[in-house]
Amino acid sequence: MSLKLSALFCDHAVLQRGIPVPVWGWASPGSIVSVSLGVVSAATRAGVDGRFRVDLPSMPAGGPFELRVSAGGHEVVVRDVFVGEVWLASGQSNMEFTLAACGKMTDIAEADHPLVRMITVDHTALIGPRSNFEGVWQTATPQNAQAFSAVGYFFARRLCAELGVAVGIINSSWGGTIAQAWTSREALAGNPDDAAWMRRYHAKINTREYWDALAAPKVSPYPADPGNQGVGKGWAKPEFSDQAWPTMELPSVWQSAGHNYSGVFWFRKTVEIPAEWAGQDLMLNLGAVDKQDITWFNGEQVGATGKGMEEMFWNASRNYRVPGRLVRPGRNVIAVRAYSFIYAGGLIGPAFLMTIHPDADKNATHPVAGGSAIPLAGAWSYQVEHDFGLVVSPMSTLGEGNPNSPHMLFDNMIAPLVPYGLRGAIWYQGESNADGTSRYHRLITEMIRGWRYAWGQGNFPFLQVQLANYQPASPFQPTSTWALLRETQLQAVREADVGMAVAIDIGDAEDIHPTNKRDVGHRLAQWALGRTYGRAHVPSGPLYSHMTIEGDRIRIHFEHAAGGLVAKGGSLKTFFVADVNRRFVEAEAQIEGSTVVVGCKTIAEPLAVRYAWADNPVGCNLCNAEGLPASPFRTDTWPMAGTSVATATKQ
Repeated sequence: MSLKLSALFCDHAVLQRGIPVPVWGWASPGSIVSVSLGVVSAATRAGVDGRFRVDLPSMPAGGPFELRVSAGGHEVVVRDVFVGEVWLASGQSNMEFTLAACGKMTDIAEADHPLVRMITVDHTALIGPRSNFEGVWQTATPQNAQAFSAVGYFFARRLCAELGVAVGIINSSWGGTIAQAWTSREALAGNPDDAAWMRRYHAKINTREYWDALAAPKVSPYPADPGNQGVGKGWAKPEFSDQAWPTMELPSVWQSAGHNYSGVFWFRKTVEIPAEWAGQDLMLNLGAVDKQDITWFNGEQVGATGKGMEEMFWNASRNYRVPGRLVRPGRNVIAVRAYSFIYAGGLIGPAFLMTIHPDADKNATHPVAGGSAIPLAGAWSYQVEHDFGLVVSPMSTLGEGNPNSPHMLFDNMIAPLVPYGLRGAIWYQGESNADGTSRYHRLITEMIRGWRYAWGQGNFPFLQVQLANYQPASPFQPTSTWALLRETQLQAVREADVGMAVAIDIGDAEDIHPTNKRDVGHRLAQWALGRTYGRAHVPSGPLYSHMTIEGDRIRIHFEHAAGGLVAKGGSLKTFFVADVNRRFVEAEAQIEGSTVVVGCKTIAEPLAVRYAWADNPVGCNLCNAEGLPASPFRTDTWPMAGTSVATATKQ
């Protein structure tokens, strides 16, 4: 067996400072393995299965180093290795959401931070734990950072700036996934909410019938691509006349243009190429295409992303090289076939990434102002090739290929990372569990404990993002499931070394993927700097602590409000109060130092207060002196079905 290291140990890696550094891989069984990093070294013997692990002594921050591993006459050298801070970033699509998808030209243009690094774990959903994965460490450059997790990038960038050390992010995230998929089998087995579900799952997959069915030709739950009819009709050719086609302003999803269905659309755009570009290789940048695409330039295919069924490249930027032999002065035609088998579809940008320019023009390869790039955002001609109807949530069988199977992503996207040295984890998830809010607190707590047990590093910090505001704005919704899930996230902070970034003010009513990931990353870093690293930072906005009833008023006490409280933009809003009848009315709320006093003249004996209790609580504006928003909360534990809201004039 030749020498092989875990994918985590490759050029540009960041290793955790201040703790022993596990290094592992595979060598010939029984061979002696030697490992060195700078001035430290260690050795061990490979096991009968060839796997080895050696723990290097703790090191301070520094680098660059070479990590050298030798065994049985083979040697692997890993270069440009730094010792610094390492964090695992995980969750669903809002953690997976890329920097390019945020739509800020300046963020990408400024992403030149050689000590900020990220490795992204490939999506895999196979039955049984995986021992390794595919991925490489990359430094933050304007080109590389486009594909970085935006939350992970902004979190790392702030830590790097304030701590002055290299920061590495292991991005292991997958859109649309439930927390049960990220939880270990052992943790699920001990959770009465999920144990029976998991046992039924294992009873199913541990049968010959299941594996025979798995080996049979696959039947996807998604509508199949009926075939590329457009290319046969000449839609990719420059001589084809698309004058009768309607136009659509891109970037956008086609649903926003009135086509409320999934399917296949063709988009065409004519560009005028300067005479001096003729015969030169060009770089065609389309931004993201939701979900798959095939792209032609002057009738010849120059790129494609995604193939077959179920490959969701909805937020991956398309950057295709156009051979110079295709480039002529004057009129040239770009044609894109966009295939989306579920949810929305289209060329979704952002606009500043949609350009074409000479490949040799290095000033235009990054989305900076000026340069020679021709912008491609704007009106494109389009035609519908296939209408699937609106595909939202097709049935999908649990098991191999379905990431939402029990412990599937723990086995495939967390287990291969153990026991890499970490400082902690950041987590953005919950949208896919909003229909099971009453169970989420126990679930997420058991998941955190399971991760910590697997790593064996003790209670490493686990910092979560509370769900942002989403859906139509409302001052109060007594039965809001998103408000309930935010409450369970707040309750999780009671667990040792669990933190939370509040995002109730930076969401988007119309988009479950709000693009302001800068503040999310900064607020996660705020908690880490204040609590994990002991800096003089208030870790978060005000968090509800307790209440005291003072006659016809209730006084609310908060954590993280020692410097006082403020109401952004005027008087406090979205405070509601109820008495024994459990009917909430809008209340008058006033700040008194580090507390808020709530009351209403129509409520003589108040018992409970709720703040920002809605999917998208319009106008909630309570912050601490640092300007960080307060978490939504309620003081009662009444069942949702037993509460209501009444209209009342504030007194």
